[in-house]
Amino acid sequence: MAAATHQQDPYANKWWALVAVATGVFMSTIDGSIVNIALKTLQDDFEVGLHSVEWVVLAYLLALVCLLPISGRLGDMIGKRAVYTAGFIVFTAGSALCGLAWSIEALIGFRVVQAIGAAMIQGVGSALLIEAFPASERGQALGYVGTSVAAGILAGPVLGGFLLKIGWQSIFFVNIPIGIIAVALVTRVIPDDRRRVAQRFDIIGALLLGGALLSLLIALTEGQIWGLDAPLTLGLITVGLVLLGLFIGWELRVADPMINLSLFRNPVFSLSLTASFMSFLAGAFNFLLLPFYMQNVLGFDPQRTGLTLIASPIVLSLVAPLSGRLSDRFGSRWLGIIGLAIIATALFSFATLTSDSQQLDVILRMILIGLGFGIFQSPNNSMVMGSVPRQSLGVAGGLLAVMRTLGQTVGIAVAGALWAAQVAVAAGQVYEPITAAPAEALVAGMHTTMLVAATLAALAIIPTLVRGAITAAPAPARS
Repeated sequence: MAAATHQQDPYANKWWALVAVATGVFMSTIDGSIVNIALKTLQDDFEVGLHSVEWVVLAYLLALVCLLPISGRLGDMIGKRAVYTAGFIVFTAGSALCGLAWSIEALIGFRVVQAIGAAMIQGVGSALLIEAFPASERGQALGYVGTSVAAGILAGPVLGGFLLKIGWQSIFFVNIPIGIIAVALVTRVIPDDRRRVAQRFDIIGALLLGGALLSLLIALTEGQIWGLDAPLTLGLITVGLVLLGLFIGWELRVADPMINLSLFRNPVFSLSLTASFMSFLAGAFNFLLLPFYMQNVLGFDPQRTGLTLIASPIVLSLVAPLSGRLSDRFGSRWLGIIGLAIIATALFSFATLTSDSQQLDVILRMILIGLGFGIFQSPNNSMVMGSVPRQSLGVAGGLLAVMRTLGQTVGIAVAGALWAAQVAVAAGQVYEPITAAPAEALVAGMHTTMLVAATLAALAIIPTLVRGAITAAPAPARS
């Protein structure tokens, strides 16, 4: 009994582990929002066109999504702490190089270096947290990660506005001290889980999946400029789908696959990932259209628009930990359904805004959508991470991050194309740029587009309901 009393608690450093993981999430989130604010400054400083400077964001996004599954697999193979620590080192070095960039091409290249580090951080961060906390507190821990995301979104515009007065280089240099502190913290509080495995890394599988994701993402993002029916867009979509088919065929045959496809036979895992993708797909409509609506219809300046938009992440940051704690106690089924129902209701309410709406009208709707995502995300993420074996936590975390980013990317592409088409219908002609259309046409186009978004969010309830029925069923007896 005495020996048991003095036995070391395996979860003694769980809160420090949370700080370490939350730091990585915060740093990678704030970096994205700061860079978005700096695009106009970068365009003026490097004297390049808007499309060139947009690749500062796009290159980071493409590299991040393509590398997330690979990073998760590496974490499962060689140890998550090693991958996480290396990710901070690479991200910090990439940030320093970005601040020293001498041309827009150099900056884009160094952003890819940053993305390599960010993929390593995000790919294994959730898995590290799951191992640091007992299963009974998994939802609560993931809820605090949601708070870190919201904090990064909130701090980005404020910190970016201050740093840009010093110079655009400072938005990258600010990551250096954070990265150094994070590396010291990770090595001190997270146990070393290095391992030697007989498995080989699936290089062919990694190349096929990376190529598939890259082709599809370029088609979706650049297709808005080329045209969604342009030969180049359709060609990239075809290449992406063919590579994805080849990847699945290869993974089913290879001895040590990069992603064990048998994970998807677990309906809880598959359905939770589907719900995550659909929720972010629907939410991206709001993310894209609201700034245009506030600035081009209501006449808000960028500062007022930014202050209005932060209502959503503020609510999300407060609700996510509470929702995670509730899911630990009562399960995830009804929390997920309630969260998605609120998201769908919020998106539907955006379709009732007019050219005479006030700032408070928008803020109330932003609060509602933040509440919905805050209630939904933590329980859903907990279901994903809790439905896989320990040796697959890295891959599961990577796939969860991929679904989030893919949902946002596809959602922005679909929302942009749909909005442009509906504005043209309402105005009776095509406007280039679309913001030159009359305010009534912009609002009419937004109404239809937001109704589609609300429908997508409501459809995400279906996999959540089915998953709930499965988890509520009695478990079969195990031998």
